Amino acid sequence: MAFQQGLSGLNAASRNLDVIGHNIANANTVGMKSSRAEFAELYASSVGASGGISQGIGVSIATVSQAFTQGNLTITGRDMDVAINGNGFFAMSMPDGSLQYSRDGQFKLDRDGRILNNQGGQLMGYPTDVDGNRTAFDPIALSLPTGGPIPANETKTITAEFNLDARATGAEPAGTYGTTVLVYDQQGKAIPVAMAFEKQANNQWQITATMTDEAGVVQPLGNFNIAFNPDGSFDEANSDPVEFDVLSLNAANGADFPVTVNLENITQFASPFSVTNLTQDGYPPGELTSLQIEDNGVIMARYSNGESQAAGQIQLVNFRNAQGLAPVGGNGWVATFASGAPIPGAPGEGNMGMLKAGAVEDSNVDLTAELVNMMTAQRAYQANAQTIKTQDQIMSTLLNMR
Repeated sequence: MAFQQGLSGLNAASRNLDVIGHNIANANTVGMKSSRAEFAELYASSVGASGGISQGIGVSIATVSQAFTQGNLTITGRDMDVAINGNGFFAMSMPDGSLQYSRDGQFKLDRDGRILNNQGGQLMGYPTDVDGNRTAFDPIALSLPTGGPIPANETKTITAEFNLDARATGAEPAGTYGTTVLVYDQQGKAIPVAMAFEKQANNQWQITATMTDEAGVVQPLGNFNIAFNPDGSFDEANSDPVEFDVLSLNAANGADFPVTVNLENITQFASPFSVTNLTQDGYPPGELTSLQIEDNGVIMARYSNGESQAAGQIQLVNFRNAQGLAPVGGNGWVATFASGAPIPGAPGEGNMGMLKAGAVEDSNVDLTAELVNMMTAQRAYQANAQTIKTQDQIMSTLLNMR
């Protein structure tokens, strides 16, 4: 019996050392969760044993459990590194079509713009509009538009904020001011539009809009009368809508396109003419230059034309019983019956953690504790070996009796 007890102890201690060694080996593995061997005693029982006493016959490893505690976050500065701060796992669509779940956020872009991990799994997420608002709740494999430039956007609105000097008079040259803004046609060609402001009477001004075509000829776009209230604010009710058609520079297939000028924040105060804001909503084509991942998982792509557009939102999933996940290597787990089905969501929703871009989650292995555990396991192994040695000596004594 002592031989069996000692052998079971040796096997259990050996497996415990394997687990400890695995933890130590992965102390620097991103997203790794430490494991521990959990022991269970063994008994030999028989029906109707006297006094209900059962003989202990050794020990076994009941299970190897993982500790899904938060690891430290290390700042890397890489755009494609993402750490989960809190609950949740990244969902990865693997090359064989299966789904794996990981805390390892060391992602890369391939030549097609797909967001991959080191095992070739593609990051799952939700589609969004250009502002980052989710447009569907069925997850998709995320990718970035790296194959070509984003198309140009035709200008529709100019927003202007400026002050016209209330001290100016229509009879003086100082009563005329002007500014210019670039607008974009259907193909992204820049067209300079000039607006001149000439005082007509007290609280009354006229805007003259013009553009310059490709031949350098100034083309009129219209004259518009605007008014101001006695307090110097814009009088929209007594002003003309400032709307005009800009001539596209694409002579072969272009068409005039309407542009509206928003003047609601202009003023007429007794201070010099100054422009504080002059923007428009068009832009030329642009190539992807960089990206930024927000705390809520929205991926913002930045382009060479100065635009930033959302390219999707990273999905997180959680489980009722994370201990039931089965590790499959490569910093990944798969769902099992014990773990339950994955519960999907977005970062920051419900009990899901937030994301930290430019960072990774370190292994949660406590190296000092593991080294102490290793010494303890070694002593246990030696002690079990000693029981076998002692039993062997006893058996030798019996066999040598005459």
